[in-house]
Amino acid sequence: MKIAGAPISWGVCEVPGWGHQLSAERVLTEMRQAGLTATELGPDGFLPTDTGALTTLLDGFGLSCVGGFVPVILHDGDHDPADDLARPLASLAAAGADVVVLAAATGADGYDTRPVLDDGQWNTLLGNLDRLAGLVAAGGLKAVLHPHVGTMVETRDDIDRVLAGSSIPLCLDTGHLLIGGTDPLELTRQVPERIEHTHLKDVDAELARRVQLGDLTYTEAVAAGMYVPLGAGDVDIAGIVKTLEDIGYQGWYVMEQDNILAGEPEGSGPLADVMASVQFLRGVSGTPA
Repeated sequence: MKIAGAPISWGVCEVPGWGHQLSAERVLTEMRQAGLTATELGPDGFLPTDTGALTTLLDGFGLSCVGGFVPVILHDGDHDPADDLARPLASLAAAGADVVVLAAATGADGYDTRPVLDDGQWNTLLGNLDRLAGLVAAGGLKAVLHPHVGTMVETRDDIDRVLAGSSIPLCLDTGHLLIGGTDPLELTRQVPERIEHTHLKDVDAELARRVQLGDLTYTEAVAAGMYVPLGAGDVDIAGIVKTLEDIGYQGWYVMEQDNILAGEPEGSGPLADVMASVQFLRGVSGTPA
């Protein structure tokens, strides 16, 4: 198995005001302490934008670059998302990444609300997905679409429109799918050929239900601990991994437990949850520690 980490497990996020942001040095050090050897890059500005400085930094921690999360506006006919993609694509390619993880951004900060698209906006979004996937492929990487709470592709209906109207593969984010109303194991079994990247999250289903009902915003639920270590929540992580492995899945498993920190953590902080997730995943996969 190809197992990687992500800075969001340490509370590092692109959303303004998300919470206390840890230093790259602490996050990368703790990734290595957890036994990880690869990572997604995190938000713009967290790691150096200069490719040489980035690769030197990652090499110094014994980490390779898997890919990066790139939210872009896809539904606005007056906006060309290729312009937003150009710089992150060049950086990821130069850093030796495999994957560009696209999300259909709303254009607003955060993930607590989203507009409703009309058919024309959906057609624009779907056309842009295939166009950007082609640009990413020309750059030597693979584009995947990340269904994500608070973006234009959140619900099962949204996902079905993407599956029917474009050819882009999916990033299977087990947590965002569940919160958005999709059974991630069911989706894995239904369209295994469309899954080429995986974000493994486990979720407290009661907090997810409160987000679905509107009792909590997404951000409030994350702060309340909606994401938990793998194996401690209500997502069938073991079943999903087995299903993927049985079909010969060759992509990455990126562990993500989205986190919001109130301040600099004392003691192990997020590292304890990451290490618990690593241990669980290695046990599920039979990978030696």
